[in-house]
Amino acid sequence: MYSDFETYELVKIDKEAPLFDMPFYDPIKDEDWSINLENLKWKWTVLFYYPADFTFVCPTELKDMAEQKSTFDEMWVEVLACSTDTVFSHRAWVKHEKIMENFPYKMLADHNLEVANMYNILDEETWIAGRWTFIIDPDLVVRWIEITSGPLWRNSDELIRKIQALQFMRENPSQACPAKWAIWAKTLTPSIKIAWEVYEALND
Repeated sequence: MYSDFETYELVKIDKEAPLFDMPFYDPIKDEDWSINLENLKWKWTVLFYYPADFTFVCPTELKDMAEQKSTFDEMWVEVLACSTDTVFSHRAWVKHEKIMENFPYKMLADHNLEVANMYNILDEETWIAGRWTFIIDPDLVVRWIEITSGPLWRNSDELIRKIQALQFMRENPSQACPAKWAIWAKTLTPSIKIAWEVYEALND
């Protein structure tokens, strides 16, 4: 059943994201459709994989992401929630789990496991995807990959900080963001001249 998976180009950091076309459920319109990654070019995309509908940690992180909708919109970021469930499961979950009430993002259904395999996140013992986050830039290049242990939830504030840093570096390619960088904080200009004077560069 999965013999053809190995022919796909797997995801790699700073390389073009593997393209996909997936069905999704739209909780706002109460409709299902399909989405092609190529159509999201010129925007930032967060592919937010979670293990499964009707679970425990997953709805808390999706609610956290939902509460940041206006911030993601301002940053021109398309958030795609995704699991290996069907669109029917997505709809039933949103309709019955109160914490998922008014969930605003498209919920992609990777039910044939194809994309989870391309993105190298498929658990071959359970045949579900792990808790992964991918940040894809407007050129469809993967700029961030994160995985967490199953019971550990993610933090939307930290995700936003990472996107802000990636957007800053895209607009300022000569600059590098040091640890704990936040908007308006000092950056570094990589050069052999500061290789042993980073403290001075950050504190001048």
